[in-house]
Amino acid sequence: MKQTSHNPRLFFLDWLRILAFGLLVPYHVGMYYVSWGWHVKSPTASTALEPLMLMSSPWRLGLLFFIGGAALAQAWGRAQAQGHTPARLLRRRSARLLLPLVFGMLVIVPPQSYFEVVQKLAYSGSYFEFMQQYLQGYEGFCRMEEGRWQCLDLPTWNHLWFLPYLWVYGLIGWLLLRQAPSVLAQCGQGLAALGPWGLLLGLAVPLMLARQLAGLFPSTHNLTWDWYNHAQYLSLFLLGMLASHSGSVFWARLSALRWPALVGAVAAWALLLVYFDAYDGATPPETLRVLMRGVWGLMQWWATAAACGFAYLHLNADSAWRRRLGAAVFCLYILHQTVIVLLTQALAPLQLAPLPEGLLLIGLSFACCAAAYLLLRGLLGLRALFGIEPPQGRAARQPLSPDRSGHQAT
Repeated sequence: MKQTSHNPRLFFLDWLRILAFGLLVPYHVGMYYVSWGWHVKSPTASTALEPLMLMSSPWRLGLLFFIGGAALAQAWGRAQAQGHTPARLLRRRSARLLLPLVFGMLVIVPPQSYFEVVQKLAYSGSYFEFMQQYLQGYEGFCRMEEGRWQCLDLPTWNHLWFLPYLWVYGLIGWLLLRQAPSVLAQCGQGLAALGPWGLLLGLAVPLMLARQLAGLFPSTHNLTWDWYNHAQYLSLFLLGMLASHSGSVFWARLSALRWPALVGAVAAWALLLVYFDAYDGATPPETLRVLMRGVWGLMQWWATAAACGFAYLHLNADSAWRRRLGAAVFCLYILHQTVIVLLTQALAPLQLAPLPEGLLLIGLSFACCAAAYLLLRGLLGLRALFGIEPPQGRAARQPLSPDRSGHQAT
């Protein structure tokens, strides 16, 4: 059935999703070279890249959850227009997220854990021996880190943690869409009525408050005990749902504030750099810690708002490249981190300098994931396991038209 014209597709969010998933490759290559904890580390790892990494780490995943909420609301509208039942939407969404998760935990993720224990614990067993321990939930891969024992939980989902979180948040959103559509519509209208201060500061408050939980509940990616991440990511997911209900006015107003949001995000990033440098290895005063956690939350929202504002203005159009990249990017997400880890081990004997090695890792990672996608998309039995949807026709709906007068006012 033809899609209804009153619920236009948000093409700029599709482009943002493509760009945000694409950012994962250089970011996770960067994790190989910084001092922050990761599965494998370069012998030349240092703090040099960390300011650049901090430029995106507060908001890059939150942006994906924000887009995920908007996408769910859009999918709900399309399902209703096509006469599909809510249960069908939930089944399709569950298969889309949970099949790659289970397959990934059994096949894609284990090489990451294997090379982690080889590098960090000098594990000498074969990969086959490790897989036996992996599938049995072995609890003996432990070492002392930061004054306490850290043990590797097996089996694990590593970078695929995003999938169960998105599924749970989607289930909550699905229930709200089914049980309280009028409430969501009213909240969406309220969102569209916000002025500049409400858009830039009011919508940042949930993230500023969520960041205060970081000390009590450090990020674990354990679905049942990860309250800081739930506070930030679920709030962004629900905000994305409301934004989808708000119509073009919200996006146009956000676009009109794109430059203030960008400047604010850059200023917050600079403040965080000064703060972390000043208290490197020292304990900051509690009042300052609370304030800087608020700055972190402001940077999260301002960067997200700026990204949406610029994308709405410049990327709100369909194209063949959007369809091609949109179909491939989820497969890239599933494969990319294991590909990076394997490539680091393959290149390690060459002892390349960090800059050429890092650039080579980025290029090879994209190339390997692209080649895998081109191969897998033609294999009917494997497509769903790698998040590749069946080919679809060209989208029939039109994008939202940017409010040109609002843009020129900034």
